[in-house]
Amino acid sequence: MENSKKHPLIEDYGLIGNLNTTALVSKQGSIDFLSYTRFDSPTIFGALLDREKGGFFSIEVECEQVNHKQLYLPDTAILLTRYLTNVGIAELTDFMPLEEEENQFILVRKLKVIKGNLNIRVELRPRFEYGKYEFNLEQEDDHLVMRSKGPEANTCHLLCNLDFKMEGASLTTEICLNAGDEINFALVSANTEHSESNKSKSLEYYANQSFENTIHFWRNWTNKSTYTGRWRDIVNRSAITLKLLTSCRYGSPIAAATLGLPERIGAERNWDYRYTWIRDAAFTMYSFLRLGYADEARKFIAWIQQRSLEIDTAEALKLMYRIDGTINLEEVTIPHLEGYQGSDPVRAGNDAFNQFQLDIFGELIDTIYLYNKNAEPISYDFWLSLIKFIDYVCQHWKRKGHGMWEVRDEKREFLISKVMSWVALDRGIRIAENRAFPAPLERWRQTRDDIFNDVFNNFWNPELGAFVQYRGATTLDASALLIPLVRMLSPKEPRWISTLRAIEKELVTDSLVYRYKLSNGASDGLSDDEGTFSMCSFWYIECLAKSGQLEKAILCFEKMLGYANHLGLYSEQISLNGEQLGNFPQAFTHLGLISAAYQLRLLLTQDNMS
Repeated sequence: MENSKKHPLIEDYGLIGNLNTTALVSKQGSIDFLSYTRFDSPTIFGALLDREKGGFFSIEVECEQVNHKQLYLPDTAILLTRYLTNVGIAELTDFMPLEEEENQFILVRKLKVIKGNLNIRVELRPRFEYGKYEFNLEQEDDHLVMRSKGPEANTCHLLCNLDFKMEGASLTTEICLNAGDEINFALVSANTEHSESNKSKSLEYYANQSFENTIHFWRNWTNKSTYTGRWRDIVNRSAITLKLLTSCRYGSPIAAATLGLPERIGAERNWDYRYTWIRDAAFTMYSFLRLGYADEARKFIAWIQQRSLEIDTAEALKLMYRIDGTINLEEVTIPHLEGYQGSDPVRAGNDAFNQFQLDIFGELIDTIYLYNKNAEPISYDFWLSLIKFIDYVCQHWKRKGHGMWEVRDEKREFLISKVMSWVALDRGIRIAENRAFPAPLERWRQTRDDIFNDVFNNFWNPELGAFVQYRGATTLDASALLIPLVRMLSPKEPRWISTLRAIEKELVTDSLVYRYKLSNGASDGLSDDEGTFSMCSFWYIECLAKSGQLEKAILCFEKMLGYANHLGLYSEQISLNGEQLGNFPQAFTHLGLISAAYQLRLLLTQDNMS
């Protein structure tokens, strides 16, 4: 892979996974990102962050002009990459069979020539521990073992019937294939059991039976969705993406598949999103519940219940965790990686896990309320653990924090923290009343009313005609779009309508929405700008629809669909030139899409019935 070759853009990738980890496959057929062997593990392929040092697994058709196309097999996470040339066509199928154990890893690549005779070049360049270590090669029977030169000596096995050679620090092979020819590759972790007596049979199993099993899994899963009607395909794709980002072992979803992708090219907002944020996870479960996926919500409820049992006080609840519930998230930089298009530093870990963000309690209790209402009743023991969270909000709703945008300098009384504190109390009251659980309802109701009055009177700026980002601010914040979505205010409340107009004037560009203007809002300690937040765009669309502007909402929604990549995937942000920015794909954006589509379809149905 030469330096002269253009670096693929963030949006030039598709996502595959096995519900333990994920990989990104470029339009050109190169796997350029893979955390090995679970979501929050160090990478084995990281060319997305450094073309020379990161590592990759590329399959190329050697031809002067190749047109590349990608698509998913419908309703699956199986990715097809097509190589279209004047002399022939080849098709690459990439997927990861689903395994129960997180250290059982299989990546299958199937290349078939559809037409013509084509020269194929394969290069496998694993780089262990975020590109830090090269590998030693060993031959075991008819498969190759790549063992890290690092102290942990991680290994992976390559099963393939081709002859590879060492070329520098890469495994390479070249072959001419005719129409109908097919070659298969299986990259397998050392802990995965496979036949020692017949590796070719194992390769055949991975390429054929595992392929069928994977198709059946994804189509059976997608068929469980209760969503019907308009935009079903894109909603299904977003649901599959959320599923790919959720651990099958622990039930915990991660915020995004990657680390280190910049929010502006060449700048330093390059965070690690491969962890379970309480906020993001709660919203993800909300989306699953709306689509009828109660099992996913049930697993997450069990995960969060375990976290609540591990702590003595509500204050000990962390903002984010590793997928297994541990909190060893110390943030470090990876100095030997140059970063995506030179955007450094590349960070692993995330120091924000120690921040105080009051809003997480509201998002969490809201999701548990919906689960209790729409899936199955929560246990009384679980309710007792929730009481300490709700009581904590009662006692600390005035406490300053870092807010949902994780600003890293001065703590403030953020509007969204107050709104979600109100939600925590409101939903706690509703659960207690619905289940007749013992609870200090009188105190909770009084505190809920106090928070409402504080927001309505003290966060309102009459000169701006809007609710502002924090107490005393003159800055607008797109998180205010959640106020009618969580039903704190009616979408037709005069002060809210005025706030929506102010947000449109200040933060909205067509259908694209900035979270806030960094120049005069709460600072995160960094000086550079960022793109628009796609999640906020979908909040805006919902607010338009709820306020009675359904046609405008649908138009904005359709425009936002146009900002997805060729596979229907979104990163965190979009620049004004349409480029995707930030970690990719991001769960928040996809769950925002699902929520907006659900609301629009609901209102359309009501209009048709009236």
